[in-house]
Amino acid sequence: MPHEGSGRGFYPDSRRSDIVDDHFGTKVADPFRWMEDLDSAEVAEWVAQQNTITQAHLQSLPLRAPLERRLTELWNYPRTSLPVIEGGRLFYSKNTGLQRQSPIFMRAGPSAEPALVLDPNALFPDGARAVSQYAPSPDATLLAYAVADGGADWETIYVRDVTTGADLPDEIRWMRFSDVSWTKDADGFFYSRYPEPPKNKVLEAALAGQAIYYHRIGTLQSDDELIYERPDQPSWIVGGSVTEDGRYLLITTHKGADNNNQLFVADLGDPLRPDVRARIRPLVESQDAEYAPIGNDGTRLYLRSDKDAPRRRVIAIDLNNPQPSAWKVVVAERAEVIESAALVGGRIVSQYLVDVQSRLRVFGLDGVEQPEIALPSVGTVSGIAGRCDEPRVWYLFSSPLAPGTVYRYDPEANASEAFEPATPPIDTSAFETLALFASSKDGTRVPLFLSAKKDLPRNADNPAMIYGYGGFSISVLPAYRPDVPAWLELGGVFVTVALRGGAEYGEAWHKAGSLERKQNVFDDMIAAAELLVKEGVSSPARLGIMGGSNGGLLVGAVMEQRPDLFAVAMPAVGVMDMLRYHKFTGGQLWATEYGSASDPDQFAYLLKYSPLHNLKPGTCYPATLVTTADHDDRVVPSHSFKFAAALQAAQGCDRPVLIRVETQGSHGYRPTDKLIAEKADQWAFAAAHLQVGTNL
Repeated sequence: MPHEGSGRGFYPDSRRSDIVDDHFGTKVADPFRWMEDLDSAEVAEWVAQQNTITQAHLQSLPLRAPLERRLTELWNYPRTSLPVIEGGRLFYSKNTGLQRQSPIFMRAGPSAEPALVLDPNALFPDGARAVSQYAPSPDATLLAYAVADGGADWETIYVRDVTTGADLPDEIRWMRFSDVSWTKDADGFFYSRYPEPPKNKVLEAALAGQAIYYHRIGTLQSDDELIYERPDQPSWIVGGSVTEDGRYLLITTHKGADNNNQLFVADLGDPLRPDVRARIRPLVESQDAEYAPIGNDGTRLYLRSDKDAPRRRVIAIDLNNPQPSAWKVVVAERAEVIESAALVGGRIVSQYLVDVQSRLRVFGLDGVEQPEIALPSVGTVSGIAGRCDEPRVWYLFSSPLAPGTVYRYDPEANASEAFEPATPPIDTSAFETLALFASSKDGTRVPLFLSAKKDLPRNADNPAMIYGYGGFSISVLPAYRPDVPAWLELGGVFVTVALRGGAEYGEAWHKAGSLERKQNVFDDMIAAAELLVKEGVSSPARLGIMGGSNGGLLVGAVMEQRPDLFAVAMPAVGVMDMLRYHKFTGGQLWATEYGSASDPDQFAYLLKYSPLHNLKPGTCYPATLVTTADHDDRVVPSHSFKFAAALQAAQGCDRPVLIRVETQGSHGYRPTDKLIAEKADQWAFAAAHLQVGTNL
């Protein structure tokens, strides 16, 4: 354990500079600005010293080794992804349990024997490079797959011959924030990329100039055709996708990380002889709402949209008459929000959220409702797949106590069948999940899901961990996490909260937690914690809080606003410097969510909650484990470096403040063994500082 007192003298020296920024007359010191130079020897030495101290502390914890053993057991079960169906064949990934990455397989049909197409573990035995996505060609003969160093957002595309297993010479670099979308003739694909970033600044340079290109198989990337760019809006995200029938290229533009977009279309003509340079014409230029294509039936394009419908609906646009006055509402807005939708077998399959729990409803293309798809239990649908020309619906379902399993729904039989069902090495019958509601500061009803042993005693001694996110219109649904059962077995309580800023109740719920209303998100999280205390589930000495990315920001802000309410805080890959986040990688895209310190009004409210700028020296903050990764090029690790250094200096009691920096990892990627090790570190840290017993 770190020594008694504030921690100064125990932690590595964090040099303080005299840099002070002037924001519209307000002076703001930034003493750790040097930590933004990620390639500097000084930063590397600081990280190495911090990791040494952190690992010594974590390895000394009595539950660290038992937790890693137990988590290894809990992870050791087969996990299968939703299939991608092309050329009558199914492509999917499957991990036998402890493989570092999931190999990609192909089947001629659901009951056919699987054939291995690509094994990332053979390509990259140490897991240092990740296979981050893949897309089979329409004739199922080729597989385009993306590789990312350390799982970073930068991707390089390679192409594999499915029959021979050999890679073609094609290599496409600097793709980011993009899918691969083949033309129907399988001669090539559309993708979006940026210009090559400055040397030695690949992981932190600000992004600009994304454009859509078309790559023909067997040619050099330098010969790729430029299809669409926005030099007038260099910070915008642009993406292109081909409709399933191969007839149309759909182009979307986003000015930020929200869902609002413009929509354009190009008629490629004969799908087997597509004109990739066909004229691009606008369908929606207003960028005032979400217009997300889900499929087409001839010239009729179906979209999920929140235009004049904050809980979303499905509309249809006739591509021959795209005027807004001619748009048709196919599935009207309801009281429940549409989370996702797909066009499968001539039907619209919509996932609705009913108090944050999934329901799958089916509609004809005329909007007439058909029999609902019965789900295995109360829980979460985390993906829908299928084809317009094939009736079966594939979906991935889980609940807090049941692992993700792929199901195939047959509309004729009105029944679902599990596809390679998961069999986890645990009996969860001793646990239960309860749906509860907290009342936030302004009276808003905030849903949460509490998992624990059945008949949990109501007393202040239960250790509880609360997880939240609350941003970017991303819903936090009650789903399975393989690490959580280990915590429940220790007598712990695990709680997920559907905070404002997400999409659990539609766009109004999202907007209520963004920009100048971001404080609502923190109030919601505090209300959930206070509910656990009020109901006798736990107490401040036994409460922890965790979250990643935007959720890391959440943890940082809440632990500062209510340090008395939590004993442990675990912010992961967090956005901690709200005054400078927009200066790195794609950070400027987040201004639609947060605002920007370059605007005087937005600067004022950002400064009020920015975790880096609201630490008060001498305050007793929770025991804190900050986690990040050296290849995180989405939320650059300097956020976590600066926050950890500032918190170590400010800590006013003997609770530790540690930072764990993963190597060859990124914002969301860890090979399985490193992921298990990181989870073991986090839960051992939580257990030690929430006074959990040592029996596992």
